[in-house]
Amino acid sequence: MDINEILTLIFKCIFSIIVLFFVTKIIGKKQVSQLSLFDYVIGISIGNFIAEMVLNSEVKYSDGILAMFVFGVVSYIVSYITMKSINIRRLIIGVPTIIVENGKIIEEALRKTNIDINDFLEQCRIQGYFNIDDISYAIMEASGDISILPKGKATPVTRSDMKIKSKKETLTANLIIDGKFLSKNIKDCNLTINKVKDEIRKQGYDSENEILLGIYSDNKIILYKKDVSSKNYSLLE
Repeated sequence: MDINEILTLIFKCIFSIIVLFFVTKIIGKKQVSQLSLFDYVIGISIGNFIAEMVLNSEVKYSDGILAMFVFGVVSYIVSYITMKSINIRRLIIGVPTIIVENGKIIEEALRKTNIDINDFLEQCRIQGYFNIDDISYAIMEASGDISILPKGKATPVTRSDMKIKSKKETLTANLIIDGKFLSKNIKDCNLTINKVKDEIRKQGYDSENEILLGIYSDNKIILYKKDVSSKNYSLLE
């Protein structure tokens, strides 16, 4: 590569950044914050155009610039339409999905959002909820983020304000996931599978196959039933 090719490449990169900046301004600030699926597709496509027209000498630079502006304008038009029509917004942007309702896990919602119980528990821990029993509602937003409404007992309060001494916090252990016992966790909690089975029957279930999630917290076993349906899904549409 000679000096002219290097200078041309540098010019293409700088000019592409400038064009991308203006295209992003057209699309709007949401393009660089919380992306919907449609915005994500647009962003990937524009990034691909930039890579092709900078690195592929066979691609006309003017064609790449035009494609970027076309995608930017289409994204702007779609954003405008979705602001005017709730039906189109539901179709393109999507609607929130209730994953936990009144402390009950909605297994159908997990399948609909394509996440498993382990992924969901991870997201809860990231937001500071290590005990799922502290959650009243959990909603997956259209952007893919999970919003959590804690139960009254778990609402954050400054202990110094309440003049309460902190007790020792312990991690919540998963004993059952998707109807299967986690033998090591059960043993580590000084429990036995038979004892967990007894608790399952005591709480009105026939077997572990009916349990989506079973946890051990504060010396008690908490069970979440499979196939619980949401009653308030339509409120978020």
